[in-house]
Amino acid sequence: MVKILVAEDDKSLNALVCSYLSDNNYEYKACYDGKEALEALENSAFDLIISDIMMPNMDGFAFASKVREYDKNIPILFMTALDDKPSKQLGYKIGIDDYVVKPFDCDLLMLRVGALLRRANIERSRELVVGNLKMNKDEHCAYKDGQELALTVREFDLLFKFLSFPKRTFSRAQLMEEFWDYDSSATSRTVDVYMAKLREKTADCNGFEIVTVHGLGYKAVLK
Repeated sequence: MVKILVAEDDKSLNALVCSYLSDNNYEYKACYDGKEALEALENSAFDLIISDIMMPNMDGFAFASKVREYDKNIPILFMTALDDKPSKQLGYKIGIDDYVVKPFDCDLLMLRVGALLRRANIERSRELVVGNLKMNKDEHCAYKDGQELALTVREFDLLFKFLSFPKRTFSRAQLMEEFWDYDSSATSRTVDVYMAKLREKTADCNGFEIVTVHGLGYKAVLK
């Protein structure tokens, strides 16, 4: 059974979210601050994290940063009253996957949870099909209409990441950290050049489009 960690200091909201998770056949663990949630992660495996930002002891930003230090892939969904652009930018820079603003409809929250779990499953499956494009991560090959696309290793990894998490915005800083690691010669302009090359090479792919999110970064949008 899918297991979800819920970090929310508002006990009533925490209980409500956990109730909806249970009704949708998810197993859950309720925590009331970031420190407690981090301890829960150290003692058990989870498939997804739902976290508030404004919590005692350790806030959501610090919690998500700690998680990303050792797990780059587990989906993180922020649910918060912070609806300002800087908070969203910081969250996506840290590496969260989705963001819902309080108050929210719990039915819609469950739809987002389901979508994040499907995307994570695609990432784990090592194979991805979008429109006329097929990507196999084990082979590190991409095929358009059965013909292999001439992608470099980094181009393949970038495209697979984008298509594994459609609609998720990746900041330039986040992409540099994950795909260029400690290459001191890489800059935000380097990312822009790679995005331009990817757009050119996938121009005839009919299932998606790589778009610029002004002030944030890039994302893939399914057609």
